Amino acid sequence: MAIMSLLAASPEMSFTELRDTLKLTDGNLTTHLKKLQLAGYIGVTKSVAERRPLTTCSLTRSGRKAFEDYLNLLEQIVQQAKAIN
Repeated sequence: MAIMSLLAASPEMSFTELRDTLKLTDGNLTTHLKKLQLAGYIGVTKSVAERRPLTTCSLTRSGRKAFEDYLNLLEQIVQQAKAIN
């Protein structure tokens, strides 16, 4: 969820920004990104900037919807927990 949270707060982030912010290895982040991409939650764009490869990620429309649904579910759980106490 950390990747989704970061991408929900920003139009796009580079692979390096995600890796450094989340303190993940390249391989670990790549695995997570592939799973999110296969689920249709993120888009991955590869380009070249200053003669260096640049990979950027952003939420897709369905990814944003899935993240919003997740937040709504969490809110319902919190409200139910408050009602019990």
